[in-house]
Amino acid sequence: MRILLAEDDPMLGDGLRAGLRQQGFRVDWVRDGQAAEREISNGDYQAAVLDLGLPFKDGLDVLQALRGKKNDTPVLVLTARDAVPDRIKGLDLGADDYVLKPVDLFELGARLRSLVRRAHGQTQDLLSCGDLQINPAARQVTLGGQPVTLSTREFDLLHVLMLAVGRVLSREQLEQQLYSWGYEVESNAVEVHIHHLRKKLRPELIQTVRGVGYTLLQPKTEPGF
Repeated sequence: MRILLAEDDPMLGDGLRAGLRQQGFRVDWVRDGQAAEREISNGDYQAAVLDLGLPFKDGLDVLQALRGKKNDTPVLVLTARDAVPDRIKGLDLGADDYVLKPVDLFELGARLRSLVRRAHGQTQDLLSCGDLQINPAARQVTLGGQPVTLSTREFDLLHVLMLAVGRVLSREQLEQQLYSWGYEVESNAVEVHIHHLRKKLRPELIQTVRGVGYTLLQPKTEPGF
C-alpha cells in the first residue's frame, strides 16, 4: 500500500516513515506543501498523511486545492493544531481523518488501513474474494481456510488486487503501488509476482486482460444460492 507522507520535521518524518514501513506501507516523503500537492495530484497513492504547518503552502490550502481539483485521495491530517475550529475546518475542507500529534504508530497504521478500505467500499478489516481471504493488519493470507505463505511483494500485489476486485489494473498502476521512490523496478517484476501468486493460489484467480492488465475475479454464485 503506497502512501505519501507530508511532514517538514526531519526527525518526526523519519520516524513516521520507518514506523509505517515496518507495517508494510510503501512511503514517499515530502517536506513542503507545494511538493505534497504536486505529488498527490500526479501520483497514484492509496492515501496521504498531511501535516498542516508545511513550508511554502499550508496543509489546509493543499487540501482545499486537491479537493477543488476533484482529487479524492484519502487524506489523514496529522497535526499539532488541536483547536476545535482547526479540526472543523480540516474536516469541512475534505480531510478523511484528523489526528493530533503525537500519535501511536500502530494506531496511525490502523487509521490508514481504515481510510483505504472505506475508499474502496470495504467495511471489514478482512478482505475476501470467494474462499481467498487476507488480513492486511497481520499480513496473513488464507485460501480455503489454509494459510498461504507469500513474500512481501506478493502480499502487497495481492492486497492491491483485492481492494480492486473485478477491476482491471495495468502493470504501471500495480508498479506504482508496489514500489516507493528510490527503487529500481525490473521490466518484468509484476509478471514474475503474478506468476508466483498463481502457483501459490489458483491459476484462474488472477486473470490477464491482454493489452490492458490484470484483475482478480470474484467467483460466480450459483443460481439459488
